[in-house]
Amino acid sequence: MKYTSEIIIEVPIEVFVKKMDNQDNMKHWQRGLQSYEHIHGEPGKTGAKMKLNYKFGKRLLTLTETITSNNLPNAFHVNYDTKGLHNVQKNYFESTPEGYTKWICKSEFIPTGLIMHFMTLLMPKTFKKQSMQYLSDFKNFVEKGISVYNA
Repeated sequence: MKYTSEIIIEVPIEVFVKKMDNQDNMKHWQRGLQSYEHIHGEPGKTGAKMKLNYKFGKRLLTLTETITSNNLPNAFHVNYDTKGLHNVQKNYFESTPEGYTKWICKSEFIPTGLIMHFMTLLMPKTFKKQSMQYLSDFKNFVEKGISVYNA
């Protein structure tokens, strides 16, 4: 399943990248994030791996993030892996004529297990909604200082 999400963040790209590139900020815009831990490579560099732990209600989810390309301020590509699912995200950032930042997020979800295969077929809107939620939460954090931490 592939799709693209887009959002305009009303700050210059330099401010956008400073907020995006600070891992301590992840908790403020990634709902459910409980903790993260570097497990390989130099943080923020291509090839680096990080373990991310999320809690959604009573459900716990652990993802492994692998940076596949860091070309900030223009692009940042990562893979996320968890049981049954491989997610490829290609993020592109552009300055708008107004001096804002356009975030284009191209997502591909590749099921590696039967349950996730059916979820991607039966619930594609859920995946798209979750992606857009993260973009919107980042926008609110950067523009208004609104954090989802402990929300």
